[in-house]
Amino acid sequence: MKTEADHEPRWRELRRQDKLAGRRLRFLPDTDSTNQVALELAAAGEEQALVVAESQRRGRGRLARSWHSPPGSGIYLSLLYRPRLAPADLAKLTLAAGLAVCLALEQTTGAQPGLKWPNDVLLEEKKCGGILCECRLAQDDNAAAVVVGIGLNVNTEAAQIPPELRERATSLFLATGRRWDRGLLLPALVEELDALVAELEEGRFPAILAAWRRRDALLGRELNWLTPTGTMVRGIALGPDAAGILHIRDSQGRVHEVMSGDISLP
Repeated sequence: MKTEADHEPRWRELRRQDKLAGRRLRFLPDTDSTNQVALELAAAGEEQALVVAESQRRGRGRLARSWHSPPGSGIYLSLLYRPRLAPADLAKLTLAAGLAVCLALEQTTGAQPGLKWPNDVLLEEKKCGGILCECRLAQDDNAAAVVVGIGLNVNTEAAQIPPELRERATSLFLATGRRWDRGLLLPALVEELDALVAELEEGRFPAILAAWRRRDALLGRELNWLTPTGTMVRGIALGPDAAGILHIRDSQGRVHEVMSGDISLP
């Protein structure tokens, strides 16, 4: 039987490092939530941070959902930024982070992931990754602390996925049939996200959005939108607009702006 060291030598090296991409690396064997650790570091005044865990006990997802984080198989990380962005632009970080995951996967594995608005990364139309951005605004709104949390199923086996999620979730291993060294993926992911955050700060969201749209797994497809008030709307996905807000057109021809709620395929 192969051990972690056989197929993940770079991951083993990375766990011994204390720096990555110019910032301090905090590698935790286990934690409740990497996002929570990063938020605590932000509250303590840190300007930037990178928190990586081998497993999480209470990994968080969008809409108060949990993110299953079994040990030894996934990438669970949180990056703390204090981006030079207006508060209204901070939500664009979620789309940028999804694109960063896609670019890292494409470049290091050759996989062709898709994106499901606003925060899901898909392989073979099943979820393999998710994004959770959490923000703490300063009193003057000029020094927002934003934590970008990313969970990615890399070498996760089918038995490690909860039974109720197996029809909708997958991993890089399950989609490609081979195991991958997370130590190659993680630096690529951080590098791509750093570059896209810099592009956002330079006002280049249109270029980010164009690249995101090329990977849009919902565009032109029928979907269900469960609104925050509990109403179900069925319509055709028109993709996100220039502000990153999803639009869908229902059977009556009405176009809805989707800023929150749950999106699913029928």
